[in-house]
Amino acid sequence: MSEKVTFKSTSGPMLAGLIDEPEGEVRGWGVFSHGFTLGKDCPAASRICKQLAAEGVGMLRFDNLGLGDSEGDWGNGSFTHKVADTVEATRFMADRGTPAELLIGHSFGGAAVLAAAPDAVGVDAVVTVAAPFEPAHVEHNYDSVLARVMEDGHADWMAGGKSLTLRKEFVDDVRRADLRQRIMQLKLPLLVMHSPTDTTVGIENASDIFNTARHPRSFVALEGSDHLLTKKGQAQRAARIISAWAHQYLID
Repeated sequence: MSEKVTFKSTSGPMLAGLIDEPEGEVRGWGVFSHGFTLGKDCPAASRICKQLAAEGVGMLRFDNLGLGDSEGDWGNGSFTHKVADTVEATRFMADRGTPAELLIGHSFGGAAVLAAAPDAVGVDAVVTVAAPFEPAHVEHNYDSVLARVMEDGHADWMAGGKSLTLRKEFVDDVRRADLRQRIMQLKLPLLVMHSPTDTTVGIENASDIFNTARHPRSFVALEGSDHLLTKKGQAQRAARIISAWAHQYLID
């Protein structure tokens, strides 16, 4: 069972989300941050959250600004906005009486949860899945229009069949983002998950995140998985590992 919800973004427009309700005994709650332009219904987000819900962990997954069912223009967002809205999602969960102990992010969303975690409301543990160590890693997605963006200030760009406007402000913002201090000062248990054969975000990113973090920290290799966790059973396997690892950090 999933409940449709909305909450206000930090920039004003309403963000659309789904709460995958926990089945059976409630073990806890979490928030999931999706990849770059993917949305809450992408395989990694939906399958991980549904599997966690099946194991008693309710999860909020939501569309970032201008994506999926959310209001606003993606082009007016930034990595800073994504981080701030992730924090806002944890505040929303706390306000509804189901505070999120678990903060999970996939790909670009993994970078976002690392940056958001110190300010997140109620979070006791953090998980990254296929996350880049440097948010600017996403530049490879739009390198074909980057020169025009830097010269003209913006450019239209196709991503996953969607026409988006990429602005210079976004590029500048993501280039300024530095996770090193955030990771070093995390002070929360961290689980880093990555496939050794990820050809989109290389495994060295997981090494950099893990080596920068302080204990308690854990690493799990998602051998055989692709970056988007699209093959049968990959996302569900990741969710089962997260469920077992996070057990001690969830409410009784």
